[in-house]
Amino acid sequence: MAVPDEAAMDDDDGGMEDAPDLGDLDLHTRGLVKRYGGRRVVDGVSIGLSRGEVVGLLGPNGAGKTTSFYMVVGLIQPNEGHVYLDGHDITRLRMHRRARRGIGYLAQSSSVFRKLSVWDNIMAILELQPLSKTERLQRCEDLLERLKVGHLRASMGESLSGGERRRVEIARCLASDPSFILLDEPFTGVDPRAIQDIQDIVSELKEDGIGILITDHSFRETLEITDRAYIIFDGKLQTHGTPAELVHDEAAQRLYFGDALTRGLRIGGTEV
Repeated sequence: MAVPDEAAMDDDDGGMEDAPDLGDLDLHTRGLVKRYGGRRVVDGVSIGLSRGEVVGLLGPNGAGKTTSFYMVVGLIQPNEGHVYLDGHDITRLRMHRRARRGIGYLAQSSSVFRKLSVWDNIMAILELQPLSKTERLQRCEDLLERLKVGHLRASMGESLSGGERRRVEIARCLASDPSFILLDEPFTGVDPRAIQDIQDIVSELKEDGIGILITDHSFRETLEITDRAYIIFDGKLQTHGTPAELVHDEAAQRLYFGDALTRGLRIGGTEV
């Protein structure tokens, strides 16, 4: 996994000449490049998504997908290329400033405070929002109900199961009222029942008009809920399309999925 840094960006723009046209997407990148020790670990990656859309960012270990993802989040700055939100260049904005503009981030590692109750975990985020006390209390109740963790309000963070923790983390993320949520390995460390719960939550967030970008090694679980997905290999965007298209995509099969993709994959409730 790439290590976030605070490296200064180069002045040149760079980018891929044959990058897909992403200008009409609400959140998109253009020709992202990241170099470490003279090696391009990300080489001209252009991806994007809109509100109310679920998009996957997939690839094997060391492919550059996590580094690309972190450049969208704001944890890593690119050496070349740009990140745009609603037509505005946010490339130089750090993560906390992107969050103020509606880009939420759910890290792979736990963000739940272990020594705080579920209620206090959510309120800790709501306290930072421009809300009255009454509004904060009501908002916390709404989030507890929405994520189905109301019965856990008095439970300490350290006592939560993997699935319960994910629900609380998503509630904390929603407390800042984001337009987009970037999910880093959301299916890692949770049991099969919790995986279905997370998939259901993502579908509900989509219905609410929130754009979701997911990067995860569990490509099957990811493709089951995404509208589109990008495949990165050797630092470059190799192919992209709907899950149904990727099932039959030669590059996706050869570079990443292999024969395992088509066994038991369900798209729209139908096994392919």
